[in-house]
This record gives sequence, C-alpha cells and structure tokens, in this order.
Amino acid sequence: MRPSARVEPDARRDGRRVLVIGSGFGGLAAAVRLAARGWRVTVLERRDGPGGRAHAFQQDGFTFDAGPTVITCPHLLEELWALAGRKLSDHVELKPVTPLYRMHFPDGFTFDYHTDKEAMLEAVRRLSPGDEAGYLSLSARVERMYEAGIGPLMSAPVPHVLSLAPFTPALVRDEAFRSMYGLVSRHVKDERLRQALSFHPLLIGGSPFTPASAVYTSIQFVERRWGAFFPVGGTGALVRGLVSLLESLGGEVRYGSEVSEITVEGRKATGVRLGDGSWLPAEAVVSNADAAWTYRYLLPRHVRSHWTDTRIQQARYSMSVFLWYFGTRRRYPDVAHHTLLFGRDFKGMFSGLAGPGLPAEDPLLYLHRPTATDAGLAPPDHDAFYVLAPVPHLGDGASWKTRAEVFRRKLEARLSRTVLPGLAQELVTSRVFTPEDFRDDLRSFLGAAFSFAPTLMQTTFLRAQAKSEDVDRLYLVGAGTHPGAGLPAVLCSAKIVDTVMAGA
Repeated sequence: MRPSARVEPDARRDGRRVLVIGSGFGGLAAAVRLAARGWRVTVLERRDGPGGRAHAFQQDGFTFDAGPTVITCPHLLEELWALAGRKLSDHVELKPVTPLYRMHFPDGFTFDYHTDKEAMLEAVRRLSPGDEAGYLSLSARVERMYEAGIGPLMSAPVPHVLSLAPFTPALVRDEAFRSMYGLVSRHVKDERLRQALSFHPLLIGGSPFTPASAVYTSIQFVERRWGAFFPVGGTGALVRGLVSLLESLGGEVRYGSEVSEITVEGRKATGVRLGDGSWLPAEAVVSNADAAWTYRYLLPRHVRSHWTDTRIQQARYSMSVFLWYFGTRRRYPDVAHHTLLFGRDFKGMFSGLAGPGLPAEDPLLYLHRPTATDAGLAPPDHDAFYVLAPVPHLGDGASWKTRAEVFRRKLEARLSRTVLPGLAQELVTSRVFTPEDFRDDLRSFLGAAFSFAPTLMQTTFLRAQAKSEDVDRLYLVGAGTHPGAGLPAVLCSAKIVDTVMAGA
C-alpha cells in the first residue's frame, strides 16, 4: 500500500458519465479517483446524507459516528487529496489515539494495546514477562508476511488463481494458512495475550479461529507502521471532507436517490433506474452497495451466470453487530477512547457467530468513547459512546423487534458493572441499531455487517471482483469485494477499481 503518483486526467474519459451507487468510503474514494481521471461523476445515495455504513448522526446535542472509529493507513487518504493538488491536513485534523485499545479481562487485569513498539513491549512485559521474546518474533513474522505478500495484494486486482503465484511461497513460508489464534499461540503462551493479539478479525467480520485468518495479523503491522488516528469532528468529518473533495473535482452527490435497478443492454451496463422510475444513462456504473445485494436485487437474473441466486444464497456471510449509541450527563475520564471487554469464552463466542442464531451470553464488547479525544462531540461535561456487540446475521429470519431492548439492557448492566458505574442513572440519550437495520436501512444482505465472511474460500479471486464477472461496464467497490472489509481495504478496493477502469 505505497503512496501512488498523482493521476493524470485521461482524455478518453473526459466528460463521459459514471454513476456511483452509494456514498460509503469505497464509493467516495472511487468517485474522487475517477473524477481526477476526467470522468463526469455522480454519486447516488439513497439516504439523506453521505457515508453509508460510515454515516454520522446528531441526537440531543451529541454527534455519533455509526461506522469506523479507527483511522489507519492515513497515506491512503492523503493520496486522494493529492489527486486534487491538496493536503488532507488542510481539511481534516487527525489525532493519534493512545492507547489504541484498553482491554479488560474477566480476571480483572487491564492491558493497554499500543501502536508504539516500546510502549507495547512494556505492556507485554507487565502482562506476561515470559512472552516478550515471543511477541518480538511474532512481530517480525507479521512484518515479513505483510511485505512479501499481503501488502502488494491489497491494492492489486486478483482476477484468478494465477494472480497469487508471485506471493504464495512467502505466505506459505510464514504459515499464513494457519488460523490467526493458532499462529499467535505458537509465539506467546499467556491466554490473555493470545486473545489481545488475535481479536483483530472481529473488526472485519471474521474469526481468528478459521484457517488462513493468520493473514489478518497484518493489521497489527499496519497499526505499528502508520499509527491509528481519530478525526476531529468524528469520522463523519472525514466523510464530509471526501464529499467536498469530490465536488472540487467537478463531481456531485445526489441524496434521496435510491437505485432500484442497474439497467443492461445485452451484457453491458447502460445506467440505473431510480426508485421514482427515472432512468440515468451512463458509460459505466460503480456499485458501492453491498456486493451480494447488488447482484441479487439490482441486476436481472438472466445476466448473472457467475453470481447466480444459488451462489449468493450459498455464500457465507459475516456476523452482524448490535450497536447501542448513548450519551451521559457526566464524563468518565478513566475510560479510554477504545475499550475492549473480553468475555469468559473467547473461542465459543466466535463459534456462535458462524451462522444465524442467538448472540453469545458474554460476548467481547467494543466500547467507543470519542469524547476522550474530541470533547466537542458531546455537550459540555457530557460523554458520547457507542458499544458494539457481535451477533449472528439474519440467515434464519430472526427478528430483533422484541428482543432489542432486552439485549440493550444486558449491555447496560454489564457496562455498569465494569467501566461505567451508575450508567442507567446518567443516560440522557439513546439509540440502537440492529441487524435488521443493517438489512433495511443499509441494504446489507442478511443484515451482515461486513458483507461476505472473510474465509479462505471467499478471499482474493474467490471474492467479488472490481470488474464484474457478469456485466461489462459494471464495477464493484467496498467491503464485499477484494481485498475485503475494513477502512484500509475498502480504500484499496477503490484504487483497484481505478486501475481496472483505466485499463478498460
């Protein structure tokens, strides 16, 4: 994921229209790149504001980010601003987050996870002195794995198995075929440290216990090399900055514009039809809508020989998440920006997320307190939070309408017992977002929060590709495509769309 040179406008694209469905990070990043090449770009967003899964909202004086809360690989964002001859820092201020995570274990031990190498080593010594050498050897292996294979694969098209040939020997040598938990366990012995160093697949909808999930140890390397940040004003400020950047390049975003169909002639995309029946023609269409949703609901069945209804239905989908956004009338200064509350059964929690069903009784919780870094996201002397609990997707047609409040109260009780004492009495605002909201509001297939599950059989050339396998002049970007979910990967998927469209 090296910074790229400034893209020069392509005279062949000058004035030709491309429609981008959805204004998530992937859609906006692709739109910026294509506008810089000379395309006439229109982004169509069904909601009343930008961001998709990364949208932000205001409630009772609080600002809440609905999606990503950790910004890594800021150079990928800097590339986008450079396309317009600008600097990211001139429009968005990124503040480092230290520690990146504060982890609480059931035995009462607290572990601060840092991006700084020396600070992390000190934390490892405090938790498990005998694991210092193992941690260092793991870090060295992760760096080799990233440099030799994972980094280059992140921003390169992988249309078929032969595309992997240059990278396979190095990945095999460093045992990328192992589970992440298994690889970590070969280096460190303390169970708490094993969990602290292997939870990362959860951030992209995966499990550290599945084969080949060891590749996601690369997230640790990315955090160390480029750091982790939070934008002043919240992630929503970064989304708004991308919209402004796109507009400066001549692109536009139309809100309240729901796409009901991608129109085709023969096997070529010709534009889109909106929910109001109007048709917008285009020379190319880029979908930042959920990949499975795009194929299943936006394209006619007769043009889909690869992404058939059967293939879509039989694919494995990521977990969903239950999100509770809330604000308090007091501040909790001892709570870090990001807190992880580990449960009693780490492996069992992931087993229960592999398909539809009931959430774990004691899941790993991810608590976000953005006001630890930017107090302006809440009224004076107040705090803003959200807590994320991983839950199964909606594959069995489960309904959250009757159990959402019961589940929220369980989260409230657990937070009150641990890091937010007296929480119930301090609440001043509250909202929940369930798997059904992912399905109905964000158009995520089965309510899966991260699209296709990041498994060995749904990665690289086996994942949805930037250039549609079924329809010419149709391209896909976002979490369901190669290289996958997570902000760096989604930004890389936009770079891949730019690459394949430039060569079309």
